[in-house]
Amino acid sequence: MKLLEDRIRKDGNVKEGNILKVDAFLNHQMDVELFHEMGEEWKRLFADKKINKILTIEASGIGIACVAAEFFHVPVVFAKKTQGVNLDGELLTAKVESFTKKKVYDIVVSKKFLGPEDHVLIIDDFLANGCAVNGLMELLSQAGATLEGVGIAIEKGFQAGGDALRAKGIKLESLAIVQSMDAATGEIIFR
Repeated sequence: MKLLEDRIRKDGNVKEGNILKVDAFLNHQMDVELFHEMGEEWKRLFADKKINKILTIEASGIGIACVAAEFFHVPVVFAKKTQGVNLDGELLTAKVESFTKKKVYDIVVSKKFLGPEDHVLIIDDFLANGCAVNGLMELLSQAGATLEGVGIAIEKGFQAGGDALRAKGIKLESLAIVQSMDAATGEIIFR
C-alpha cells in the first residue's frame, strides 16, 4: 500500500536492533484517516472471506483493528496481556514474546467472546517473528474458531514471521513489507 509506505518513509525512524519506530502515526499517536484507508484495503483484500470477528492484541493493534472493523461491520476482540479483576469466567490463554520489549506475556481472552461459530480475521500493527500472531492463533485453536486470515500493517520481510505463516497456507495480507532498513542511514526499502 503506497500510502502507508510513503508515510513510513516520511515519519518512520529506523533504530538499532531492527526497530522501526512509527509512533508518530501508528502506535502512539494514531492517524485515524490513514487507519481508514488501511481498513478499506483489508476489506478489499479479504472480501471473499466470511468474517464475523476481528481479533488483535493490546495495545497497538486495537486502534487499527477498530477502524478496520467498521468496514467489516463486526466486533473486535482483543487479547489482554494481563488478567485483571474484570476478567471472569473461563479464559483462553497463550504465551507471546514481544520482539520490541523482549518479554513473554500471557495473553487472555474470555471464552464467551470466541467460539466455534466464529470466523476470525487477525489484525495487528507489526509482524516480525510472528510470535503475537501465533499466540492469537493458539487462542483461536482453543476456541475452535476458524482463522480466515491475517492483516498486518507493517511486516518486516527480512524476519521469519511472514514466510512461516505463508508456508502454513495462511492468507496473510501485509500493507507494507519492509525488505531491509539501515539504522545508520535511515534508509527503508520495501518489497
